[in-house]
Amino acid sequence: MSDYLVRATAADHGIRAFAATTRDLVEFARQAHNTSPVATAALGRTMTASAMMACQLKGAKESLTIQIEGSGPIGKIITIADGTGAVRGYVKEPKVDLPLNSKGKLDVAEAVGIGVMSITKDLGLREPYVGSTHLISSEIAEDLAYYFTASEQIPSAVALGVLVNKDQS
Repeated sequence: MSDYLVRATAADHGIRAFAATTRDLVEFARQAHNTSPVATAALGRTMTASAMMACQLKGAKESLTIQIEGSGPIGKIITIADGTGAVRGYVKEPKVDLPLNSKGKLDVAEAVGIGVMSITKDLGLREPYVGSTHLISSEIAEDLAYYFTASEQIPSAVALGVLVNKDQS
């Protein structure tokens, strides 16, 4: 199965929905950066969000950057996506290895820590648009939903998941 992204609108364009499968993208990043399972999950969630947000860009030369800087051992996550659908990204510390959280899941929140999410949209204008919010959960999806509501005044629900084979790293 190859990666794909689906867009939909409802309620006379008042509701927008995006869904993506990015298995190939995340696996390529995992191999390229030799990331641990928790780093793969954090990077994969952020790259997938970048892809979904960038599909709204109008021109091929426009780009969107998500930067997450937290106090956790991963340090920083940066992803960049453009209007053509190209996405790239990295984590500062790709080898972070943490025990599973209390729910038996990869502990992305602990790996990221407390910090700030900044989103830069370069639309080819004089200055890029930069919006920033504090991380509220460090799970990335909830932080993006908060960013959309607080910074762009767009009430949103965001869900992101990366299924990781914990034996690969």
